[in-house]
Amino acid sequence: MSSTVRREGRLSPAAIAGWSGLTVLLIGAFLAALGGLNQSLYGAPAFVERYLEAVANDDILTAMTTPGVELDEGHLAAAGLPEDTSRAMLRAGVVESGPEDVRVISDVAHPDGSHTVTVSYRLDTSIAQTAFEVNPIEPLYGVLHRWEFATSPLAVVHVTAAHNPLFTVGALTLDTRATKSGDELAAFTQTAPYLAVAPAAYEFGYTSTLLEAVPSQVLAEPGAVVEATVDALPTAAFVERVQTNVDEYLEDQCASQPVLQPAGCPFGVTIDDRVVGEPVWTIAESPEVTLVPGDSAFEMPPTPGVAHISVEIQSLFDGTYSTLEQDEGFMLALDATVRPDGSISIQLR
Repeated sequence: MSSTVRREGRLSPAAIAGWSGLTVLLIGAFLAALGGLNQSLYGAPAFVERYLEAVANDDILTAMTTPGVELDEGHLAAAGLPEDTSRAMLRAGVVESGPEDVRVISDVAHPDGSHTVTVSYRLDTSIAQTAFEVNPIEPLYGVLHRWEFATSPLAVVHVTAAHNPLFTVGALTLDTRATKSGDELAAFTQTAPYLAVAPAAYEFGYTSTLLEAVPSQVLAEPGAVVEATVDALPTAAFVERVQTNVDEYLEDQCASQPVLQPAGCPFGVTIDDRVVGEPVWTIAESPEVTLVPGDSAFEMPPTPGVAHISVEIQSLFDGTYSTLEQDEGFMLALDATVRPDGSISIQLR
């Protein structure tokens, strides 16, 4: 009777060598794939491109949470900026247009692991080029590269709000007095710094019933300090309201006074003969209101007007009676400002 002996399976040296080779190949393929990812999706150029794409898409949350973008008080102080520099523009709906046609020009690696990534892009109709310095930070899962900007790409916009503290940028209306107090609140022209996502184009302006500023575009490059001026001027409605107030003042407060020298008014007359009847004033020609910016208000320069007096008099020479009909020229000047409640304050000069 024959018997069969079972033997434990063993890998032959050739099989072991085969599996070892396959393992090496797999590890090599993994490392190659990892290297490819670190060169492409997780490379320094891709990091910069993702930030620029977030700005272009008005995805301000993603842009601001990109490592190295956020600025703390220490960074602001180092840049010579006040700690209360406004962050109000760091939100969606403010950027008019972001970088388009982004193209990586070069990616230079440095011995310390940092990279200089130079990109070109279009802002509105302008072509710009920026070199971004990025540093490596703790890898993702210990193997995938991560980066941060060595210097924040945020820009600073110094806004000058001339003749009106309010201005608009994108869909946002801001008040340059937000962090001010005391006498600063009364200034006719206000200035304030604002952090802004960059690179981006912004449009500043202002429009209301009484004031209007011609929109102006500002291109903010990464790390730049740029100026924006919002020059608010009176609208036709503003001038019309002041004109109405002037006409009412002259008619109701001045011409209504039956005296030769109406109190608090820019016109009057001196008569040598005896006045025997009540003087009657009318406004023959009201001053035409024009408003120009001054140091502390919109000013109407001295402007001519004509008042007419009709009064019965008796001659001191021969005692005869007559009616004096006479035009009296006068000049009127004033200052006008817009109160916080939207009404107009007028001060005669």
